[in-house]
Amino acid sequence: MSAAPPRPALDAVRDHIVACTRCERLRSYCVRVGEVKRAAYRHDTYWARPVPGFGDPLARVLVIGLAPAAHGANRTGRVFTGDGIGGSCDFLMRAMHAAGFASLPTSHHPDDGLQLTDAYIAAAVRCAPPDNKPSPAEIAACRQHLEAELAALPRVRVLVTLGRIAFEATWRVLDARGLEVRPRPLFAHGAVYPVGSGWTVIAAYHPSRQNTNTGRLTPPMMDAVFRQARTTAERVSGAESA
Repeated sequence: MSAAPPRPALDAVRDHIVACTRCERLRSYCVRVGEVKRAAYRHDTYWARPVPGFGDPLARVLVIGLAPAAHGANRTGRVFTGDGIGGSCDFLMRAMHAAGFASLPTSHHPDDGLQLTDAYIAAAVRCAPPDNKPSPAEIAACRQHLEAELAALPRVRVLVTLGRIAFEATWRVLDARGLEVRPRPLFAHGAVYPVGSGWTVIAAYHPSRQNTNTGRLTPPMMDAVFRQARTTAERVSGAESA
């Protein structure tokens, strides 16, 4: 096994993300949400800052979401955490737990004891956007953070993209690393795209309530994605050590 990357590398990336003020619309919205709050969280102190990634610094699998939820990660400060029982956080974590990536099948609070093994979770955009719709300029401005986190995670070779925005952002990040794929692959749930130098991109629907409540995305469908991620990570590691 490779030696652990220096913690200061990820810590420096985290500090840079948290301090980011590049997108005025998003920063204003996050602060406003944290001041007005939702009734159920009126006694909570909202994080209301850009949200860094979370997980195992030796991860082989990087999970990339869309953006923090206004009353989820924008409140808790941990990606895919706290959007309510049965929300996208729990839906995702249940599948990751079943595949051995997460110690708990739920993700409610930064102090809940959840730990990730062999996986790291990030997002294409680090501030909660109004109506969950970041602008193209905001997505582009945030890409540097995903690039920096990926550079600080030297064992990652499998990228699980949750939704079309994360899927497209991932290909742009790989382009920047010299791993261009042309023509650009099409987004489809469960699609697996091998990339040069042992990298693999796995596409999945985002576990939003819109997708899960309508049955567009079911637990077995998400389970299959993370089983594939586990299998692919093991195969890549085996090939690299051969």
